[in-house]
Amino acid sequence: MATDPFAELKAKQRESWALFAPIEQMTTPVSGHLVRFAGVRSGMKVLDVACGTGVAAITAARAGATVTGLDFAPELLARAKENAAIAEADAVTWKEGDAENLPFRDGEFDVVLSQFGHMFAPRAQVTADELLRVCKPGGTVAFSTWPPQFMTGRVFALVGSYLPPPPPTAKPDPPPQWGDTTVIRERLGPRVRDLVHDTGTMRWPALSPQHYRQAMESTSGPILQIRKNLANDAKKYQELQRGIEALASTYFTDNVVRMDYLLTRATKI
Repeated sequence: MATDPFAELKAKQRESWALFAPIEQMTTPVSGHLVRFAGVRSGMKVLDVACGTGVAAITAARAGATVTGLDFAPELLARAKENAAIAEADAVTWKEGDAENLPFRDGEFDVVLSQFGHMFAPRAQVTADELLRVCKPGGTVAFSTWPPQFMTGRVFALVGSYLPPPPPTAKPDPPPQWGDTTVIRERLGPRVRDLVHDTGTMRWPALSPQHYRQAMESTSGPILQIRKNLANDAKKYQELQRGIEALASTYFTDNVVRMDYLLTRATKI
């Protein structure tokens, strides 16, 4: 078996995503939007790819579906199991695995979901192919992503400019490209029909842009890595902090940071 050129990157991602759990409070409303948009109904067999703490998987289970939630971060799956127990969502199976190599049969699921998860797998086309492979013909693939032109996509670009460049042999596809409708159409290609989009806004409560920046510093693995890298360059790290605050200020109203997202839905041919 060939060695995964992104193995080191995935190991770092797995470690950094362990910090994500507190953000579930903000993403929970989005999961309701995604599950409704995907048309999840009782009796369906659903896969939630890169499920994180399980908010979309549990929402689908509460709609009556039989759900499998998959993630590569054990800490997030542990939190997902806790959430499922509280919600009495017994129709969810949790599985550790990689979005680029889904451990399921071809055409196994009626609906394949991902909420802000699959977009971080380094090889976008490999991931798109896997989402479609495990979806049955006539089934639905639906996901939420962050467009590059709005708050979260712009933060990704800013933070990325402070990270060391990846090696040429393991350069990941930028996650915000999954928020570009033209790119999405290209990646899903002629294997789908009825490709449609919707939009929504996630609202992050914050007393100030500085509070938002502080929350990001405690939940974002890349920012923590930058802070470590710049331990001897406080001025440059403060430059990043001010940049995050400036972006947040642009989207800050009534003690809320507005984070616009894109929903995509398609039927597999």
